Amino acid sequence: MQTEARDPEKESEWEEPPSMLWGLDPMFNAFVRLYIKDILQMRESCQVPGIYFYNSHPIFKVDVLATVVYKREKEDFFCYGVDDGTGVINCLCWKNEQWKYQDDSAKSGAKSLGRSTHGGFDPASELRKLQQAQYSSSNLDIGDVLRVRGPVKTSRQQRELMASTYYKVSDPVMAVQISWMLEVPRLYRQCYDKPFQLEKHAKDSDTQGTSADILLGRATRILKDFLKERVVTRFRPYDVQELLQPLFSSQPQKTTSEQEPEPGPSRGPSTSSKHLKQLLLDSLQVLQDEGLIFRKVKSQDEVYLVTEQDKNLLMAIRDIIKEDCQREKYAEKGCHVLHVLSSVRQRYSRNVSKAALEVALKALECNSDIISTSDSHYTVL
Repeated sequence: MQTEARDPEKESEWEEPPSMLWGLDPMFNAFVRLYIKDILQMRESCQVPGIYFYNSHPIFKVDVLATVVYKREKEDFFCYGVDDGTGVINCLCWKNEQWKYQDDSAKSGAKSLGRSTHGGFDPASELRKLQQAQYSSSNLDIGDVLRVRGPVKTSRQQRELMASTYYKVSDPVMAVQISWMLEVPRLYRQCYDKPFQLEKHAKDSDTQGTSADILLGRATRILKDFLKERVVTRFRPYDVQELLQPLFSSQPQKTTSEQEPEPGPSRGPSTSSKHLKQLLLDSLQVLQDEGLIFRKVKSQDEVYLVTEQDKNLLMAIRDIIKEDCQREKYAEKGCHVLHVLSSVRQRYSRNVSKAALEVALKALECNSDIISTSDSHYTVL
C-alpha cells in the first residue's frame, strides 16, 4: 500500500501530538489487536518513522490472527501473506538458525530414536522431538492460521509486519478464532475508537489530581495495608474509621479570616465527622469494586468479609469446582468463571461479585488447590 502524501489541509484538521506525550497513552507500549484494514490505513508519524496513529493513538507494534493466503520462503526468513477478512498484509518471519539444518537433524533423530526405544529415556531424542514440534509450529502452509506479533514497517511503499513472535495456531473447531472475533470488537469499542487526548491529558494531569481524589487514594492504601498486616477476616466500618482520622488532621486548616461563622458550637465537628464517614464509605466501595472485600448479607449491621481470608468462601468455591469437574460437561476443560460465580451465588451468597470471585480463585490457585486450564476455566488437582 502506498503511503499517503502530506496534505496541508488534512494536517490542519488533525495535528499530531508531540512525541514526548506518546507514553501517556497505554496503547503505545502494547501489542494492539487491530484489523489488517486499519493497519494498512494508519497515518505514519511525521516526527518518528515507524510510529503510526489510529484515531490519535500512537502505535508501533500490533497483534494479528489471520489465515495464510500465500507463502514465499527465502534462506533466512519466511514471507507470509495473511488475511483476516478485512485485508491482506505481508509478515516477515525470520527463521531460527537451527531450522537451516532441520532436515539433517530430523534424519539423525529418527535413527537415534530407533536405537533408543529399547534403552529407555533418551534426553537427546526427546530434545529433537521438541525441536521438530517447534519447527512445525513455525513452518506454515497456505490455509493455516497464523498468530503474529511485531512492529509495523513501511518497506518499498508497502506496509508489513516484522514478526518478533509468530506461530501456527492449532484451531480445529475454530475456538481461538471465535474468541478473537468476540474480543477485538470489544477492544475497539472500549479503547481504540475512543480518541486519547494526549495534549489535554498532559495539561490537565496536575489539575485532575484533585485533593478529593488524592485523599481517597491515601485512605484506600491505609485500609489495604491494615487488612494485609493484621490478616483481618471481617470488620465493620466503625472498626477502621479511626484509621482515616489522621488524614483530616494533616490537611491544611483555614485561617481565622477564611473561616465562615457557623451558628452553634457543634457545627464544625459534625461537618468533619460527616466528611470522614463519606471518605470511609468511598474507600470501602473501592475495595469492593476491586474484589478485596464483600458483604455476605446486606443488612443494617454492616459486616465486611475479606475475600482472601474467608475460608468458607474459598472452601465453597473449591467444592463447586471439584464436584462439577466430575461431570462430563466440565471434565476436560474445567468450570468457567461465570458458571462458578452462578453456583457460588446460589450456595454461599448472592452478593459475591465477579471481582471478589476472581480474587478468591487467584488465592486458591496460589495455594495449589485449583489450577487454571485457560484464562477463564478452572479445575482441581
